[in-house]
Amino acid sequence: MTSPQQPPEPHSHAAGPDHGHGHSTGHATGHGHSHSHGPAAPVSQHLRKVIAAVLIPFATAVLVGLVVLWPGGTPAHERTGVGFDRQTEQGTVVSVEQVDCKDVNAAQVPPTGDTSTPQGREAVNAEQGQCEKATIEVTSGPEQGRTFTEIVQPDAPRQLHEGQGVVVAYAPDAPRDLQYSVTDVNRKLPLTLLAGIFAVAVVVVGRMKGVMALISLVASFLVLTFFILPAILQGSDPLVVAVVGSSAIMLIALYMCHGLSARTSVAVLGTLISLLLIGLLGSLFIDWASLTGNTDDNTGLIHGLYPEIDMSGLLLAGIIIGSLGVLDDVTVTQTSAVWELHQADPRMGPRALYRAGIRIGRDHIASVVNTLVLAYAGAALPLLLLFSIAQSSMGTVANSELVAEEIVRTLVGSIGLVASVPVTTVLAALVVSADRPGSDAAGQPRTAAVRGGRRRRAK
Repeated sequence: MTSPQQPPEPHSHAAGPDHGHGHSTGHATGHGHSHSHGPAAPVSQHLRKVIAAVLIPFATAVLVGLVVLWPGGTPAHERTGVGFDRQTEQGTVVSVEQVDCKDVNAAQVPPTGDTSTPQGREAVNAEQGQCEKATIEVTSGPEQGRTFTEIVQPDAPRQLHEGQGVVVAYAPDAPRDLQYSVTDVNRKLPLTLLAGIFAVAVVVVGRMKGVMALISLVASFLVLTFFILPAILQGSDPLVVAVVGSSAIMLIALYMCHGLSARTSVAVLGTLISLLLIGLLGSLFIDWASLTGNTDDNTGLIHGLYPEIDMSGLLLAGIIIGSLGVLDDVTVTQTSAVWELHQADPRMGPRALYRAGIRIGRDHIASVVNTLVLAYAGAALPLLLLFSIAQSSMGTVANSELVAEEIVRTLVGSIGLVASVPVTTVLAALVVSADRPGSDAAGQPRTAAVRGGRRRRAK
């Protein structure tokens, strides 16, 4: 019987050259990849060949997909001047002065004077209040130095102050006095500072691992910016683009952060299987629930500009990409747990390793699924508030396409996340227990792990 509770004696004869996890284990680690999670067990040539036989064709297929689908840039189009599809420049608020809203005709009071509606009441309040007249100077573009005025009503959500950086929209076809308008504030400094604090924290705590994590993060953004988004805009199937792009991100991130090792390869396989499951479930339920993916102004604008894009496919692509980051965390953690369990007791067979690993995985599932659901709920909180204000029933809320999209996104991603734990644990247990090195890193014969109190020679 397998006995995971009783580790081998440090000087047991059955342990052979590997007794006590001492010099021999450390030596094998030196031969392997010291940047992985702790000391890794040595891996046989046969096992490396099996893993390579699976991963090399997969990596080759991803590379071919990148080459075939590579877009070569975002396709050009004529600007509509709607939403984000506007020409923008940088500007600075030069001065702000208080003016009577009635004098600048800022309020749009209904001709009938009706104040029974929220719009009517806001208009009357604005007419009776004090507005701000801001003078804005354009600081970029061909008309740098040009100034224009912006009227800010007292109840406007965004107030301007002198010296503030702003983003201005430019409409060249409009009358000259109406060509520029403030569309947003400039947030580059606080966002850059926050990104710097994040990078420092990651490097200070993670050291070299943190550096590699940041590099892989940059690589992920590059794949997203220069491949996934332009390829979808050029008309390629969003699902195929998402699968190829996500696979490329997964290979880069996992191997860069955790090293080129059998342990990382098992995590890659677990992530790949889980992503395939998410893709299948997502495709089935998006079609079954008749989700179009065109639910707000932004998706409507995309569909208007590029009608050939499959919006439901774009929704599925978003589910796959959004699930990838959480899957990486789960599969790497599970693989590392199984590897460390095997290191702690080499006598544990695949069944015992799976049972011990899945106990760890259940705790991980409980926390990560809750995190995933709350993350989506937090993103959709304004929408949920609107339904609460309308006093809609739970069934009505869930049936609306806006909420149904989030439900499908959350549940499909969570199912893939839950499935990744047993899948990765099984793969890791089989791989680490099936390892039968004929010699250690120094070329000396090794004795294989003990199963059920019997010693087996390596084959």
